[in-house]
Amino acid sequence: MILEIADIRIPAGQNAAFEEAIAHGITTVASRSPGFLGYQVHRGVENPQRYVLQIRWNTLEDHTVGFRQSPLFAQWRAIVGPFFDGPPTVEHFELVTQSA
Repeated sequence: MILEIADIRIPAGQNAAFEEAIAHGITTVASRSPGFLGYQVHRGVENPQRYVLQIRWNTLEDHTVGFRQSPLFAQWRAIVGPFFDGPPTVEHFELVTQSA
């Protein structure tokens, strides 16, 4: 399993609209991509214009090739991209250990 983490910044005052858009974009677009396993979205407490999106993928290629190089990615960006206050920082992680 691969964990994609996207650090997203949005303009002030756009929280409600962004939160609606990202939930819609994930449930109607990204979740249709093969290898998509689930997601979480977190809003910053100290900086409410900062969000961390976590998406679990079966493999790295499910995200980098299967999703990012598909028409679904353009649909996703059309929904959430207008809210970005600069390009998100995206990184991928592998599980090392976890609690029971």
